[in-house]
Amino acid sequence: MQYDIKVMRGAEGVVAMTLDAADEMDVFAKMREQGYTVLSASPKKALKLFASKNAFPLVLFNQELLSLLTAGLTLLESLETLAEKEHKQENRKVFEQIIAQLYEGKTLSTALQQFPEYFPGIFIASIKASEKTGDIPESLARFIAYQSQLDQVKRHVISASIYPLMLMGVGMLVTIFLLAYVVPRFSRIYADVNTELPFFSRLLMHWGQLLEAHGGTLLVSGCVLLVTISYTLTRPGSKRWIVHSMWKFPALGARLRVYQLARFYRALGMLLRGGVAIVPALQMVTDLLQQGMRDQLSQATGTIREGMSISRAMETHDLSTPVAGRMLRVGERTGQMGEMMERIAAFHDEETSRWVERFIKLFEPLLMVFIGLMVGGIVILMYLPIFELAGSIQ
Repeated sequence: MQYDIKVMRGAEGVVAMTLDAADEMDVFAKMREQGYTVLSASPKKALKLFASKNAFPLVLFNQELLSLLTAGLTLLESLETLAEKEHKQENRKVFEQIIAQLYEGKTLSTALQQFPEYFPGIFIASIKASEKTGDIPESLARFIAYQSQLDQVKRHVISASIYPLMLMGVGMLVTIFLLAYVVPRFSRIYADVNTELPFFSRLLMHWGQLLEAHGGTLLVSGCVLLVTISYTLTRPGSKRWIVHSMWKFPALGARLRVYQLARFYRALGMLLRGGVAIVPALQMVTDLLQQGMRDQLSQATGTIREGMSISRAMETHDLSTPVAGRMLRVGERTGQMGEMMERIAAFHDEETSRWVERFIKLFEPLLMVFIGLMVGGIVILMYLPIFELAGSIQ
């Protein structure tokens, strides 16, 4: 049987791997022989239709830890308090392992590095920088503000998309009802009438007859197709292909670029304000950009390391906008580069929100017209033979 395991050995850090073993005891025995310490072991599932996202409440953890630290508790006391109040066993184990490493004399950032699936590298780097100045509460407050701004943009986009999605859902349900229930009954009526039907009406009636004769097969095939599409969309390769395709549309690609740059500058500004040097900070935020922009960032990092100014390096390698370029130059003159980058992100986040609102206001009426034409067309094609029959009787 295969097991998904996470192990640790010396300076290698935490390593995830798959191992064939008879049971969990066999996993621990095999890893112990190789000098590894097993952190977790779980049977490998044969098929995962939907990847489960980690449910560790990172923002809530920051907020509660900040409240306890500002109330006067020590770091260990605060973490022990959070562990005692935690109801989920998995999260409590994370707290307990962090506390155990702190008792061994390790720093908080070192303890957090053992759980990369729970704590992102940006957060760990911010904590590590704050440990040098002894100002962990300030670092927690910065990360809370950073994450809150990102969540605010996401909530705005999602809330603006709810009504169009509801329209699409209702339109699809009405269309399916007409095609699966109403049309087959009309097709039986017209089958007994010796009259010539219009071409498109005949096509619709043939669909009704086909659905009536093979409804079960078509239903099963539709369900299989839906599950296959859902599974495909959850795969990392499919997501990358979708994102890559979206970038090819000129208007949408430009908006996606601005959104990624805003997220990039916000994270970079948070790290710089936390005391992280510019070159390590740039390396930490690389994953926030899509692949093509990562290459540009790598080149910009190299030129900054050679002595070029940040503003010029970003402009040279197409990692800024006209507004961002000017604000970066102001940040270099005033020495407040971190704060200026966060202002760049706020400016472009507001710009993105306005663009989403304008797009939704244009898209909603177009969607309603399309749904109305589709449903109305089906109804007209069903009743058109009746109108012609009534005309011939007159």
